[in-house]
Amino acid sequence: MKARVLALAIGLAGCMPVAPAAEPAPLASIAEVRALSLEQAARGLPVDLEATVTFFRWYEQTLFIQAGDEGVYVRATTDLRLQPGDVIRVRGTTSSAFSPLIVSSAISLLGHGNLPEPIPAKWASLIHGDYDCRWVRVRGTIALAEMSLTSQRVVAHLVLAMEGGMADLKVDNADASLLKGLQGSQVEMTVVAGAVLDGKMEQTGVRLHMPSFGFMKILKLSPMDPWSIPVTPMDRALRGYNVVENTARVRVEGTLTYYRSAEMAVLQDGNKSIRVQTTQMDLLNLGDRVEAIGLPFIEDELLMLKLGQIRSERIVAPILPQKMTWDELTSGKYSFNLVSIEGTVVTQMREHERDVYVISTGAHLISASLRHTISAGSPPLAPMREIPFGTKVRVTGVAALENGNPFNGPIAFTLLLRSVDDITTVARSPWLNVKHLIELVGLLLLAIFSVGMRAWLVERGARLKIAAMAYLEQRRGKILEMINGTQPLADTLERVTELVSASLDGASSWCQVAEGAKLGNYPPNLAAGSLRVIERPIVSRTGARLGSVFAAIDLRSDPRRVETALGLAAGLAKLAIETSHLYCDLVHRSEFDLLTDVANRFSLEKFMDAQIDAARHSASIFGLLYLDLNKFKGVNDRYGHHVGDLYLQEVAQRIKRQLRPGDMLARLGGDEFAALISHVRNRADVVEIAHRLEHCFEEPFRLGGYVLHGSASIGIAMYPEEGMTRDTLLTAADASMYAAKHLRQEV
Repeated sequence: MKARVLALAIGLAGCMPVAPAAEPAPLASIAEVRALSLEQAARGLPVDLEATVTFFRWYEQTLFIQAGDEGVYVRATTDLRLQPGDVIRVRGTTSSAFSPLIVSSAISLLGHGNLPEPIPAKWASLIHGDYDCRWVRVRGTIALAEMSLTSQRVVAHLVLAMEGGMADLKVDNADASLLKGLQGSQVEMTVVAGAVLDGKMEQTGVRLHMPSFGFMKILKLSPMDPWSIPVTPMDRALRGYNVVENTARVRVEGTLTYYRSAEMAVLQDGNKSIRVQTTQMDLLNLGDRVEAIGLPFIEDELLMLKLGQIRSERIVAPILPQKMTWDELTSGKYSFNLVSIEGTVVTQMREHERDVYVISTGAHLISASLRHTISAGSPPLAPMREIPFGTKVRVTGVAALENGNPFNGPIAFTLLLRSVDDITTVARSPWLNVKHLIELVGLLLLAIFSVGMRAWLVERGARLKIAAMAYLEQRRGKILEMINGTQPLADTLERVTELVSASLDGASSWCQVAEGAKLGNYPPNLAAGSLRVIERPIVSRTGARLGSVFAAIDLRSDPRRVETALGLAAGLAKLAIETSHLYCDLVHRSEFDLLTDVANRFSLEKFMDAQIDAARHSASIFGLLYLDLNKFKGVNDRYGHHVGDLYLQEVAQRIKRQLRPGDMLARLGGDEFAALISHVRNRADVVEIAHRLEHCFEEPFRLGGYVLHGSASIGIAMYPEEGMTRDTLLTAADASMYAAKHLRQEV
């Protein structure tokens, strides 16, 4: 009986309508909002609370409020000019970023009261977020006082040096006289505690929000005007350097998504990722769960670990790449995350130690690079993987951003590839390309010519018209051949203006290249007013203006005919200019070292061959210097590859300043350079230049905040005394250099 009653109750319950879930009650205090997790805050829970304004920047709608011991940030929507101490009612919903926040829908002013009692705060508590969004009192020394911009408005920018670190703040004030004497002064400020954030809403520093200079009290004026301190010689500027490193190591965990031995690694955990600078050379597997220890620091507003060490946990936990768009990647929200993006291959090239693929995603270009490890004894690099232009591909890699500030517009980035397998083909390149287009134009010309000949037999007028069309098509085909060849750009653009003139019955036409020459037939009588000038801009695929095509036509000309002719000319000019720029860039990359901007080995070998031919013809001599930087590996190991690259660039500039016009400097690879010394009378001339090169290293190198002392071992070989071919000269100079290096080590 009980079973039947229970079954009947269950059946009746199943037939009853289900009441809708009740709306959650609004959160009525800041404490309730702050108690939410980021996931809970992201659900947009309703808020209706009262609090006191501690900071409001009306033109940015930046609002901080506090009630009791809790403060919160509000994305405000109000026309009120709120002041610190105003009591307001805020209605809206929760959201999340660095911490839970409120997005307001309505703000009403209830009255004016007292500000909360400020809490004394140290830098360590601020960087830990202990007093996030709260009214605090801080002390320190003004390290920088200057005028700056925020949201295109002039404000005062201050940097406060506190015990433990620096804090940044901007005060709404356009009077520069208020900053006089502040730099170096000890002050006490009452402010709202905040954080400097990157695109991933991760903290990269401390930011304070002070309503006005009325909330700052000067405890001790600067003992002197910084502009009155004695002048220090530039080469002794480091004598004022004094840094105490108290940063504690931290340990992080995540999946290894990128690793370059003795250089850099990237760890990712969910949407969080971090770069680790490391000199270790252990074999680590991508996709493994690892832990890393190192010193946290900020570079280009991006959080990193330096002096890092990495240890594998022997757990396979691969990260699936997130599919992204160009806009998402430039937002900074996915910096150094493993991502993938689809696009079309535009070009590809092998640079020093890396292969670069340029991918088009429509209106934007993306650079994807695959780094190679080149060292003594390593096998030769395999040929670069060639991908036909126009192929649609999916590229997977780590999004390496140039900086972490997302508030000044899109951030430039490069995709770091782990292997050639990170590029997969989605669709083959289309059949229609420039070569096939030229072939089609040729066939079209042949067809037009045949039709014209037939029409000539039928009616003379039609024959002349078709012949004129064939003539224009022939000119266009010739222009396409010039673009596809290696003709000078000026010649091609002049042909384009001639095509416009031929299309418009001899009307004057010219082309103005952006920041360049004016080419074509520019009529001298434009000021008379008898002609009308029509301009058609030449716009690149990225939207940049490359120049304009002009035509000076009679006032009675058909505007549609003119527009058609100028449209065709602008398209041909765009193709010619972009092809010329691409060709020049590829030639430069093939002949110059991209790091130091001096000639590479390929250019040096060509120049040596030419110099040998000239010397044989005139029975003259020349010298070859072979330079190897001493202890360069120690620079990379101690200061990092970035400082190593700066060191190589400065070395190249110092060497170039010691050479004469007609001499050539080339980087052979790594830390090796060669200089060809032409037009010498004897070996003593070459030895004198070698001594100058040795002396140019005596001045210390000041790079990236470090002082380096460098030197080089130099070998000398003379033509034809020590070699009559390029290879024998290089071998002799190399041997002489090693002898000099060995002698230096013995001394």
